[in-house]
Amino acid sequence: MIDPRILREDPDLVRASQRNRGEDEGVVDKLLDLDQRRRSAISRADTLRAEQKQLGKQIGKAQGEERERLLARGKELAAEVKAAEAEQAQASEEFNELHQSVPNLVHPDAPAGGEEDYEVLKHVGTPAEFDFTPSDHLEIGQRIGALDMERGAKVSGARFYFLTGIGAQLQLALLNMAAAQAVENGFQLMIPPVLVRPEVMQGTGFLGSHSAEVYRLEADDLYLVGTSEVSLAGYHSDEILDLSGGPLRYAGWSSCFRREAGSYGKDTRGIIRVHQFDKVEMFVYSRPEDAEAEHAKLLSWEEEMLAKIEVPYRVIDTAGGDLGTSAARKFDCEAWVPTQQAYRELTSTSNCTTFQARRLGIRYRDDDGKPQVAATLNGTLATTRWIVAILENHQQADGSVRVPEAMRSFLGGREVIEPVAG
Repeated sequence: MIDPRILREDPDLVRASQRNRGEDEGVVDKLLDLDQRRRSAISRADTLRAEQKQLGKQIGKAQGEERERLLARGKELAAEVKAAEAEQAQASEEFNELHQSVPNLVHPDAPAGGEEDYEVLKHVGTPAEFDFTPSDHLEIGQRIGALDMERGAKVSGARFYFLTGIGAQLQLALLNMAAAQAVENGFQLMIPPVLVRPEVMQGTGFLGSHSAEVYRLEADDLYLVGTSEVSLAGYHSDEILDLSGGPLRYAGWSSCFRREAGSYGKDTRGIIRVHQFDKVEMFVYSRPEDAEAEHAKLLSWEEEMLAKIEVPYRVIDTAGGDLGTSAARKFDCEAWVPTQQAYRELTSTSNCTTFQARRLGIRYRDDDGKPQVAATLNGTLATTRWIVAILENHQQADGSVRVPEAMRSFLGGREVIEPVAG
């Protein structure tokens, strides 16, 4: 949730953020009205309870008709207190429900606009020019025995697949390389649960407008995560953290599940947009004043991983209208996909400021020992989709695929992946 103090003290900032996202800015006035109603009801209830307390002392000393009069007033006060408390509860419930629906404040430096209004921050590497007609990742994957989409669909339906043979080895090599890098940089490696409670999914901002993307197990009232960001955010819910030694950094390795609602007809070929994939995700808890510097570090670690797979890529600053509910700012790294002649997202890193931590009750103690709301950040370090960029960029004329040098030790020293016989 956004800080209620910002809502009261600088409502125009919230309105500007809503406009940047393409959201209704009228919600700000509704929240302010509800907040005023709630605060007025609290004040009235407090005043009436104080009067009740004073009246109780008077009743104890009164006799006869005076006592009867005071007792009658006591009944009236009890009814008035009950009504004020009911008004407070109703206004609070309405305020909290609406407050939960308001996305994080967009960072002032994030571009305005929608999905196509990103700003390209830099390009790294030059797309290769092949002296043969390149194949797409599905053709390559089938040729080297790495992918079986047909049986994936037979077993589970559209947008499911089997990684077979070298495909499974390639994914494990990629994720192990990411895990090793994370540990080298001080992250605690985690294998988290992939089923979470509703309050954790809600707390991270993946319900509400994004609920259509999430798989729910209705009988158990649990949700399958679309990223281990969710589990790792819930790991310290309702806790006070010790951040005196700097940010807490975790790297979660998990399977992830997305319904891909509304994407019918998009990227139906291969494994670019699927319902299940594996990922190593970085997640950080920090003091709010350290969050922007930590965001830059997450991006640099993502770029370090991209350099290891030797693919051309660009970094974009995502526009406000294309940010998720929790993100104040998001940088994406997009790799060049030769057969699409386009850059496609491989990583994303988001600064969620205090938005998730406020919803999940995650705090730390400042230098004076006073509890404050922490900041959270996340970033992709490797995922199944990276196989697309590796296969397409490193394919060779004879149908083989060159293994990026940094990955070779994770593939038993293999330098080239050859087509399978027959």
